[in-house]
Amino acid sequence: MSASAPSIATTHPRSLISGRDGTLSEGLQTFARPKMIFDKLKKFEIVFDSPEMDCPPVFSSGDVVSGKVVLELSAETKVESLKLHAEGFARVHWTESRSAGSSTAYTQNYSDEVEYLNRREVLLQADNGELTVLSAGRHEYPFSFQLPEETLVTSFEGKHGSIRYWVKVKLHRPWATVKKIKKEFTVIEPIDINTPSLLAPQAGTKEKMARIWYRNCGQVSITAKIDRKGYTPGEVIPVFAEFDNSTSRSVVPKAYITQTQTFLARGTMKQKRAVVATLSGDILGARRRETWHGRAIKIPPVGPSILQCRIIKVEYTLRVCVYVPGTSKLSLELPLVMGTIPLHPFGSRTSSVSSQYSVNMEWLRMAIPEQPEPPPDYSSVVSDEDAVQSSTAVQPEEDLSGVLQRSLLAYVQEFRLRPPPVYSEVSRRLHARLHSFIYLLDCAFQLLLSVTTKVFASEEIQNLYVEQKTEIYGNLFPTRELKINNNNND
Repeated sequence: MSASAPSIATTHPRSLISGRDGTLSEGLQTFARPKMIFDKLKKFEIVFDSPEMDCPPVFSSGDVVSGKVVLELSAETKVESLKLHAEGFARVHWTESRSAGSSTAYTQNYSDEVEYLNRREVLLQADNGELTVLSAGRHEYPFSFQLPEETLVTSFEGKHGSIRYWVKVKLHRPWATVKKIKKEFTVIEPIDINTPSLLAPQAGTKEKMARIWYRNCGQVSITAKIDRKGYTPGEVIPVFAEFDNSTSRSVVPKAYITQTQTFLARGTMKQKRAVVATLSGDILGARRRETWHGRAIKIPPVGPSILQCRIIKVEYTLRVCVYVPGTSKLSLELPLVMGTIPLHPFGSRTSSVSSQYSVNMEWLRMAIPEQPEPPPDYSSVVSDEDAVQSSTAVQPEEDLSGVLQRSLLAYVQEFRLRPPPVYSEVSRRLHARLHSFIYLLDCAFQLLLSVTTKVFASEEIQNLYVEQKTEIYGNLFPTRELKINNNNND
């Protein structure tokens, strides 16, 4: 009788790692759970101080960046240190494939960076190097640092580079990996368009001979201008342009606002252009001329111009083009600067009156005629019902008791002149001038007293008016008598 050999169950080593469904086996799950169980850090985040709760803060050069680091622990925890590091960099990187022969090719890397911010701060650390025991619950550690006073660069994200600012915090604990968190913040450098250079008008003229298959089709020309160089997002640019089509074909005038991103590294330049706004005109027939009298093109929400960075630049231009079928287009470019501080209602506070006058004169020297549209009729703006309501509305009476207690001369700008000579010593020409002056002064008194329609209804007020008028007239003409009309229409 033969005894059967005991069967030995063989298990594949991979079965210890994963089951049929690819999950961890029960044996290894018991070793993976303690990490989740004994992780006492429930929350670890950076919160910036902001005047508005729902809006992230925006900073510029010299501003103070403040906030707090929040720790929320589920149990008592020992901590070695809590450190903060604020950084700001402009970085560019791209690759280009180059050929060294028929069968050889290689990739060339281009990269560069510029540092704008580097601040370090220790938020929690024992002086003697011992561990700090934190109780369970919420802990907050405030931080504050000032951005450099020198000009920073506006935050930017592009295809081949970026300009970023961030705060990084590291939590060191014994027998645990270093916990890191990072949070970016935005920096926008102000660009004030209320400066003489950005308020200067931009204009230009360009022409070319259109050629199709080595045959001249005629000349086409563009003359365009805009009122200034600096604008802010959301504004409307009125475009004044004249298109002269002397060719034998129809052309299409258009205008674009383009953004050009330039990346520089190791003496090599990489550019990316994008059209952010478009304005299309009507088809212009052969040997015809068209004029734009302030055609509007609106600036969409775009980032400000970046002109101060060594490796990244963001520039804007207004391109006025004419498309000629069968040949290359004619394009005229006018530079733009996208600012952050909009135009002041009264123009630049830094430019003088003479510079503004010269700018206006240069603007008027342009040969392009401007024909602004007439204003709308009053009836189209104000309805009949509104006109009736405004005419029938009762004006509330004003209390003039406090005003009339003062002398009327107190409301006239004070002036001091020498006493006038006797009337006999004054020529008739000078008398005519003085008579005109007293007439204007009389009108000024009437304007001051006509605050309401019932000023002259009081006899006391009327007499006061006559006394003041007689006094001033007598000082100016001591040898003449003043004929006073006592009616209410004086």
